[in-house]
Amino acid sequence: MSEQTAAPQSRPSAQEIEDALANVIDPELGVNIVDLGLLYGTRWDDDGSLVMDMTLTTAACPLQDVIEEQVASNIDALVDEWHVNWVWMPPWGPERITEDGRDQMRALGFNI
Repeated sequence: MSEQTAAPQSRPSAQEIEDALANVIDPELGVNIVDLGLLYGTRWDDDGSLVMDMTLTTAACPLQDVIEEQVASNIDALVDEWHVNWVWMPPWGPERITEDGRDQMRALGFNI
C-alpha cells in the first residue's frame, strides 16, 4: 500500500484576493475598499503568508479594527495566514477612487 500525501494548497490569484476584498465595505463611506483605493497591493511573504498593503482615508480613522475584521471574514476562506500592513505613504487621496467607486459614491449622495 503506498502512502499518499495531500497536494499543497494552491495560492489564490491576485484577482481572487481582490474580489474577496471587494466585499469589505468602508463603514463611513459605504463603498468597498478596493474601489476606494485603500488597497495598495498584495504580496506573498517568505513564510507563505499573504501581506495586504492597505491604508485608510486618514491615519486617525477609528474604524481600522472594523475594516480588519471584515478583511478576516472575507479572506480567511482563501488564505490560511495573512496580515494587513497598514501604510501611510503615499497618503490616500480621492484620486485613488476607481470610476466604479465614484459611481457608488454618487449613488450614495456624495458629490464626487
